[in-house]
Amino acid sequence: MPPRNAPPSTSAREERAASRRVGALRALAPFIRPYRGLMAAAVLALVSTAVISLTLPLAVRRVVDNFGTGATELLDQYFLAALIIAGLLAVGTGLRYALVTRLGERVVADIRRAVFDRVIGMSPAFYERIMTGEVLSRITTDTTLILSVIGSSVSIALRNLLIFVGGLGLMMATSPKLTGLVLLIVPAVVVPILTLGRRLRVISRENQDWIAASSGNASESLGAVQTVQAFTQEAPSRARFAQMTESSYEAARRRIRT
Repeated sequence: MPPRNAPPSTSAREERAASRRVGALRALAPFIRPYRGLMAAAVLALVSTAVISLTLPLAVRRVVDNFGTGATELLDQYFLAALIIAGLLAVGTGLRYALVTRLGERVVADIRRAVFDRVIGMSPAFYERIMTGEVLSRITTDTTLILSVIGSSVSIALRNLLIFVGGLGLMMATSPKLTGLVLLIVPAVVVPILTLGRRLRVISRENQDWIAASSGNASESLGAVQTVQAFTQEAPSRARFAQMTESSYEAARRRIRT
């Protein structure tokens, strides 16, 4: 069994397998289901902003194409239409962000409550293998990552996917040959992103493990501070916490560089 002041040790293969299991997000379904109405409104706002984003360039094109003509009234109408579309895009984006953020906050609050209800009933043997501070870190810090996924990452990914599909369709309708030439550079962009993304997930997982370990060590030392001081273990406790904090910092630096 690894030392209690070290993060859980897992093989690189297990790390990769866990990071690729997109199906694990299905576990969030029971927590999202009670907020079906809020989720439907967020999806509607998402689709609307994606459609408006695809419409805005068409309105701007009309404005640019009519600059050299003498149709002043027609140019004013196109310019007004472009402003209206831009305003709708701003309103829709703000509404989408508010709805998705609210959904994420509610889901994460329910997840935290469910996790606490679960761990509070675990056997004493469970807490012999793991520090209570690490459990608290998992409930607070790790669930914050779920909030970022539900509140921003999934929303942005779906919006970009809709814009990509819609934009590709408009490009094909405009010029299939030019669209084919543009698609030739897609692998050169996607492959580095996928490669770096896998490495980033591993480093992020390592960073979370170090944060949990340092939080658990600090909670254990402060919870028994009288015993620590009675045996003059302040200096070793400081050294262990400093080492864990430095390891977490190094993992965060590698993530930023990646």
